[in-house]
Amino acid sequence: MAFHTLRAAPDTVRVGVFDATFPPVFHIESGDTVEVQCVSGREAVLPPPGSGLTIPPELSAILAANPGTQAGHIVTGPIAVAGAMPGDMLEIRIDKIEPGANWGYNLIRPLAGTLPEDFHDTTLMHIPVDAARGICTLPWGTELPLAPFFGVMGVAPPPAFGRIASKEPRIHGGNLDNKELTAGSTLFLPVWVPGANFSVGDGHGVQGDGEVCVTALEMCLTGTFTFVLHKAPSGQALLAQPRAETPTHFISMGLNEDLDQAMKQALREMIAFICSRTNLSREQAYAFCSLAVDFHVTQTVNGEKGVHGLLKKGLLF
Repeated sequence: MAFHTLRAAPDTVRVGVFDATFPPVFHIESGDTVEVQCVSGREAVLPPPGSGLTIPPELSAILAANPGTQAGHIVTGPIAVAGAMPGDMLEIRIDKIEPGANWGYNLIRPLAGTLPEDFHDTTLMHIPVDAARGICTLPWGTELPLAPFFGVMGVAPPPAFGRIASKEPRIHGGNLDNKELTAGSTLFLPVWVPGANFSVGDGHGVQGDGEVCVTALEMCLTGTFTFVLHKAPSGQALLAQPRAETPTHFISMGLNEDLDQAMKQALREMIAFICSRTNLSREQAYAFCSLAVDFHVTQTVNGEKGVHGLLKKGLLF
């Protein structure tokens, strides 16, 4: 169980895409811990000189190596886990998340977001971050406590998907934008390729459920993760969809371009989870979800919308 560091650099990141054919940039063993540097931004959203807001040199180097980048998440990886094979499950323990810059940004972009018909102008806010106090300060003076997490955490997708955008969350994880996945929580992902090939990025300093204007507090973050591989029995897959848990809750997830279908998927996943951990019937689990499980809209801005169910620990098991 070793500790490693993976820095963001032009040869350790990619911009805006997932692909099963991307070779890993880092190799680890199950049980290892990796500190991963992630950066966010592009030329159009960088703070102006003299603002007192510092641009990490790693971000400058990555942008210089990718001239003309207009959009797309900068993700660090892939990280290959020895012995991981399709059908296995990768447990990603989120041990620590730290700000990597003294600022972030929020952007309203035309033709995007939950209300594209109402907002037609590009609107950019640079938001100072005080890591020592754990707050950010909005332009009108409101201070918000930081609750950092990574919007994008995913393994390589199934090879049949080909090259896909990082924008849409899918069965490999990716742009989940789930604000519950702060330090101390754990994400579970199905493995689709040898090595699993995990990547992470899209740092968010704080976000509300929905992420309605299309961005949160987008910022550079450094995360520390411990990876645990769970081997599947021969011929069986351990997991079909991403799921997670926090110190206080178990989390199911639904992902679909139709919000109603995303809700149904999150509910079905929670029913199946409850039945797998108890002797309750499906009818009893369904009723219990209605009584005690909270379903939140994760985000409505990534094409594939998200719903997540929250089951408080200790209620059933």
